Amino acid sequence: MLIKEFRIPLPLTVEEYQIAQLWSVAESSKENTGGGEGIEVLINEPFDNKQDLFKNFTSGQYTHKLYKLQSKVPWWIKKLTPKGSLEIHEKAWNAYPFCKTLVNNPDYMKENFSIKIESFHRNEREDLVNVFELPPELLKKREIVNIDIANDPISSNDYKEEEDPKKFLSKKTGRGLLAANWKETSQYYMCAYKLCTVEFKWFGLSGKVEKFIQNAERRLFTKFHRQLFCWIDKWHGLTLDDVRKIEENVQKELTNQINTGTVRGMQNEEND
Repeated sequence: MLIKEFRIPLPLTVEEYQIAQLWSVAESSKENTGGGEGIEVLINEPFDNKQDLFKNFTSGQYTHKLYKLQSKVPWWIKKLTPKGSLEIHEKAWNAYPFCKTLVNNPDYMKENFSIKIESFHRNEREDLVNVFELPPELLKKREIVNIDIANDPISSNDYKEEEDPKKFLSKKTGRGLLAANWKETSQYYMCAYKLCTVEFKWFGLSGKVEKFIQNAERRLFTKFHRQLFCWIDKWHGLTLDDVRKIEENVQKELTNQINTGTVRGMQNEEND
């Protein structure tokens, strides 16, 4: 088991981030779907009384997605798994500002593989030491990873000038052109805390795969939150009802894309 807590400060409010995240997830889903691969939304509906979430966060929106990712896994995993076994299920309970996501492969890996991501979104500028209230035995295992959307290095494959917070300037809000010390000077500030617990039980591969997944999560969180901020002019001003309607349309579009067309935005990363 490998546990990392990613801390991602953003020049937004917690209220803005709720809309930003939902809109950006829908947009990213379109970019990574097509040609028989990608993301299929199976369920997207409200839930209530989910008692095992966190504190008093017991109601919100439930989603169940199916990820078809044959071309997205490293070659050494593809060699060890039968064709068609790399479909990943993601179940998420969004009780914003707290969210819980469970990822597994029930058809092949079953209980031997799981990813749990718990997210908490807070306005405080100071780092909260134990925002998820972990018990001492898990707190010892937790590694903290700080992500800076403006200053952290990013892969050349992920870089786009229009998605660079140091170069982007929002026409709607005037935010952007983030300087090296933006966290100290920005009028707006929040932090997305993401506790990622990865477990992969496979003799001889557990440590390598768990490390690979955690590195992939860091890359994903960095790219996604750079995009989320630089897409601010597209989502700013939308309401939650607006986003739900967009999600419905995207769900229909994804179903069509996964069966037809070419894969948009998906890259073969065998050499990673």
